[in-house]
Amino acid sequence: MRRLLTGLSVTLLLLLNTLILIGPLLLIALGKFILPGKQLKASCSRGVMWVAETWAEINKLIFACLLPTVWDIRGNAQLRKTTSYLVISNHQSWVDIPALVQVFNRKTPYFKFFLKQQLIWVPFLGLAFWALDYPFMRRYSKAYLAKHPERRGEDLEITKRACEKFKDIPVTVVNYLEGTRCTPAKQVQQQSPYRYLLKPKAGGVAFVLAALGEQLDAVLDVTVVYPSAQIPGFWTLISGQVPKVIVDIQTLELDPALHQGDYQNDEQFRQQVQAWVTDMWQRKDARIAQIRSELQLP
Repeated sequence: MRRLLTGLSVTLLLLLNTLILIGPLLLIALGKFILPGKQLKASCSRGVMWVAETWAEINKLIFACLLPTVWDIRGNAQLRKTTSYLVISNHQSWVDIPALVQVFNRKTPYFKFFLKQQLIWVPFLGLAFWALDYPFMRRYSKAYLAKHPERRGEDLEITKRACEKFKDIPVTVVNYLEGTRCTPAKQVQQQSPYRYLLKPKAGGVAFVLAALGEQLDAVLDVTVVYPSAQIPGFWTLISGQVPKVIVDIQTLELDPALHQGDYQNDEQFRQQVQAWVTDMWQRKDARIAQIRSELQLP
């Protein structure tokens, strides 16, 4: 009963926070859509991001007041709001997103996630995502691409166009290299060589680096670990059943060579980026194993 009451209370407060702030956000978003001139649209973009950051900060306060969760943030990243970052993280649960909010909200520029195309049709939220300049990606199955080869590389082109928008303002681009949430079933399906991760995809991050490489201050290698036998879902979190979330941050200096090549057409450069991603993923898998070993978890 206590868990149910906690979950319902948190849900109600999150909903109330959203209903109060969605109005100003949509009003500013409408201004961005109809107002002429690049400067006015940029001002609206900043206004939308301020509302979104305020919404996230209030959510953090709700979690702090009602939930027992300890956010164990490790790493000595010197974060700034005036520069751009590429955040590369493992992905296991919807709880990963509140974890990133705990670490980065109002310490770095507001997040830019790559979203599924279908989310643009969600009432109100779709417009909010558009106003925040979130890129919408079309994901095709291998079977579909076999029948429609002309669709290959479409997501990479969307990534490239989206990043062109980010050149005018500081931004934190979040990239989940696995492309989906990691589960034991998915690991078996793709024959992943990693103990705690899926195989990473280097194409998207290569285009982010190519478009934003010169303005990126650093790559933030984020590893989220849940000290439990099972990966918690969002309800598990908001009902007070997640005692701790560990977020480990490694700051990686960006080698200029990683954004000075042609990933699509240069095989040698493509292998170089893939080798960098593979090395990072091997170290991340070992870091998860070390953290779980310290916690006496399998």
